[in-house]
Amino acid sequence: MARLAPIRLAGTIAATAMCVAAATEVSAQSQDSRVLNNQLQLGDVISGVTLNVEDASDEVAVDNATQGNSLSGSVQNGSLDLSSSQTMNGTARATTTVSATGDSEGPLNLQTQARGNSLAAGAYSADLTIEANQIVGPTEITAAAAQTNQTARLLGGTSISTTAIANTTAIGGTGARIEGLVSQRSDASVRSESFVVSQYIPATGEVIAQSIGNAIAANSTAASSQALTLRQRQAGDAVTANVSANSGNAWDLAGRARATANQTVLYNQGGSVVTTTDQSNLSRVRASAVVTAYDYGAATANAAGTGNEVSIGNNDRYLEIDNSQVNSGGVEVTSEFSGAYGYDVRVGAEATGNAVTGYACSECDGQMVISNDQTNSGAVSARATTSIRGSGRSVVTSATATGNTATFFVSRPGS
Repeated sequence: MARLAPIRLAGTIAATAMCVAAATEVSAQSQDSRVLNNQLQLGDVISGVTLNVEDASDEVAVDNATQGNSLSGSVQNGSLDLSSSQTMNGTARATTTVSATGDSEGPLNLQTQARGNSLAAGAYSADLTIEANQIVGPTEITAAAAQTNQTARLLGGTSISTTAIANTTAIGGTGARIEGLVSQRSDASVRSESFVVSQYIPATGEVIAQSIGNAIAANSTAASSQALTLRQRQAGDAVTANVSANSGNAWDLAGRARATANQTVLYNQGGSVVTTTDQSNLSRVRASAVVTAYDYGAATANAAGTGNEVSIGNNDRYLEIDNSQVNSGGVEVTSEFSGAYGYDVRVGAEATGNAVTGYACSECDGQMVISNDQTNSGAVSARATTSIRGSGRSVVTSATATGNTATFFVSRPGS
C-alpha cells in the first residue's frame, strides 16, 4: 500500500450566518489609549473537518476551531481603558471526524474548539482598566471529535481534545495594575464530546473533553496588582463533557472529562489582590469518562464536574476575597473502566456544587481578608465503576461528591 504524505488540516469553516464572526485586534505602545468595542453575532458559525487516512507514515493533525466574537488588545508602557460588549445569539459548532485505516505510524492529533465570545487583554509595565460584558443567548456551543474506524492501528499514539466555552475572558500582565469589571452571562447549552475506537495503540493515548459556561482567567506577575469585580451567570439547559476511549490493546490509555458552569482563576505576584466574585448556576452539569481496553498496560478514566469554581492566589502579602456562589443545577459525574487483562487502572469521579480556594504568601507576611457565602440546592453525585474480567496488577478507584467546599491558606511560594 502506498504511503501518504504528512497531513495537517485547519478546520474548514462553513458559516451559515446573518453576519460573519467578528474578530478585532488592538495594541498600543508607550501611550494612553481608549478602546470601545461592540460586537454582535446573530447567525450560526459552523466548522467541520472530515478526513479519511490510510496507512499514514507521519503525523496526522487537525486543528478545527469555531468562534463567534473575538477581541484581543494589549498595552505597553502606558495605559489602556478597554470597554467591550460582546453578544452571541447564533450556534457555534465545530466537528471533526477522522477514519484512520491500516497502520498510522505517526501520532494522530485532533484539536477541536467551539467558543461563543472571547476577550483577551494584556498590560506590560502598564495600567489596564477593563469593563467587559459578554452575553450568549439560548443557543448551542458544541465541540465534537471522533476517530471512528475500529480497525485503526494508531502506532504513534493519539491526542484528541475538544473544548466548548460560551464566554471567555483572559487577562495577562507583567508589572501591571489591572482593575475593572467583567460580567458574563450564558443561556446556552455547552457540550463537548471526544471519541476514539481502535484496534491497537502501542503508545500514549490521551482523550479529553472540556466544557465551561463562563470562564475568567487573570495572570499577572512582577510587581503587579489586581482589583477586579467578576460576575458570572450560567442558565442554559446543560453543560456537559463526554469522553469515550476504546481500544482492543492499549499500552497507556486515558480518558478525561471536565464540565464547569462558572470558572474564575486568578494569580498575581508582587502586589495586592482585591476581588469580588459573584457566580450563579442554573444549568445541569454532567461529566462522563468511559475507557475500555481488552489488553492494557495503564488505563485512566477521570471525570470532574463543578457548578461554580473560584481559585485566587497572590504570591504577595495581601489578598482580599468577597465571594458569593449559588448553585441550583444538578452536578452528575460518572467515570468507568472496563477491561480484561492488564496492569494498572486509575478511575476517579469528583462532583462539586460550589468550590473556592484562596492563598497568599507566608514569606511575605501574607494577610487574607475573606468573606465567603456559598449556597447549593442542586443534587450532587459522583460514581466510579471498574470492571476487570481477567487479571490486573493494581486498581485505584475513587468517587467524591461535595455540596460546598472552601479552602483558604497562607503558604510558601511554590508550595
